[in-house]
Amino acid sequence: MFKTLYGKIASILLALFLSILVLNMFQTLVTTKLYLQEVNQRLHRTLSEYLITDTFYIQGGQANVEALKHTFETLMHINPNIELYLLDPKGQILAYSAPEGRVKRDHVNLAPLLRFLEGKASLPILGDDPRDPERKKVFSASRIPSEGPVEGYLYIILGGEEYDSVVSRLEKSYILRLSTWIAVGGLLFVFVTVLYLFNLLTRRLRKLSQSLSAFQRSDFQEPILLPDQFNIHSKDEIGKLGQGVKRMSDRIIDQMDTIKKADRFRREMMGNISHDLRTPLSSLQGYLETLSMKKDDLSANEQVHYLEIALKQSHRLGKLVSDLFELAKLDAPQLMVDLEPFNLRELIQDILQKYRFLLENKKIRMNVEFPKDLPLVHADIGLIERAIQNLIDNAIVYSKPGGSITLQGIPNEDRIAVRIADDGIGISDEDIPHIFDRFYRGKRREKSDADDVDSTGLGLAITKRILDIHESPIEVESEPNKGTIFTFYLKVFNPTS
Repeated sequence: MFKTLYGKIASILLALFLSILVLNMFQTLVTTKLYLQEVNQRLHRTLSEYLITDTFYIQGGQANVEALKHTFETLMHINPNIELYLLDPKGQILAYSAPEGRVKRDHVNLAPLLRFLEGKASLPILGDDPRDPERKKVFSASRIPSEGPVEGYLYIILGGEEYDSVVSRLEKSYILRLSTWIAVGGLLFVFVTVLYLFNLLTRRLRKLSQSLSAFQRSDFQEPILLPDQFNIHSKDEIGKLGQGVKRMSDRIIDQMDTIKKADRFRREMMGNISHDLRTPLSSLQGYLETLSMKKDDLSANEQVHYLEIALKQSHRLGKLVSDLFELAKLDAPQLMVDLEPFNLRELIQDILQKYRFLLENKKIRMNVEFPKDLPLVHADIGLIERAIQNLIDNAIVYSKPGGSITLQGIPNEDRIAVRIADDGIGISDEDIPHIFDRFYRGKRREKSDADDVDSTGLGLAITKRILDIHESPIEVESEPNKGTIFTFYLKVFNPTS
């Protein structure tokens, strides 16, 4: 119990209330005693003055013991707790009403007595108790005589030894016990009430703790379900905490799903990479081993043919490795993009120079429709060149001999649409959602062209990543056996922005 927040709060409150109870009882005893002393001294303040009015307690510098004894016997019938002492002007005890051997002092400090006689000090004023060298008691006093030179003092202790026992019994009296039980009952009621209120306040925390434990036991798979107390209208700190934990759990679940998907994709990608690397490597190794083992049996033409095939597989392997490195570089978070203004029409002309012989060999026509007054675009020229090349490569691969490819630049407000269209074999509807996936190869490649296609399955994935970096969407329109159109957009250069 003491390990929980509620248990710790309850323990602290219990200790606090016990401390308050002890302090309250101590305060009650002390203040009660002081109050009784004050009342007793205030009531008997003029007692000593009254006693010396008609009686001469000191005559010729000597104590009148008989007068003192007579006064004491009279007062014993009224108040048996009173003790009388005659003091000389220096506080020396001349006579007293107590039994022989009971008085332990022969001198009384006059400073409290003089403060009492001045009448300005707050009561109670405590003076020396002649019966105890360490104890102080309330008293009444007056000078003798009341007028003229001081011959001594009448010093009256208002609570003798019997009074001490009365106080002791008073501390155990019914009134004090009743007051104590009332205080204990009141504090207990407050304690239980506060515990109940804390229980209400911490109930949502306990629910939240239970929900978090259940979320942990589910291996962070099941979402946290919070009770109605954590609705969107809960504006206090606990409500906001619950809502934050709920959002955190949803985020954790999403991230776990993303990690699992990424891990699954990584395994699939590694399998694809292994397969794509193994195929050209196996072919390269096979032809080279054939040349090595049968070089004396092969004609010169056969040797050249085998070397050409091995070289082609070597180029294919090199392109695959290059594409993998480029894709990894594009995925790196520290990728630096060098944005600059450039002429898109001139870039297209430079790119087409690289394809002139390939287009002639495949008898494919290239139509370029880029206006001369086309505005400059703002992008990374190297990355955009690679993206356009990949799309042209894709169009050439899937175009039939005698076909055509069209490149268009279409101004559109603050963007320029770049469109690359071919009249090739097209893409089926089921392949279109996956053509930008890495290593994905749809069913649109004709079997007769498969061996001639120098594709790694990464070209469109690289293009998509480049355009994502430029915050440019890419659109695909295709119809089987009629052709495919890829369209993406580049921002127009604005010198003032």
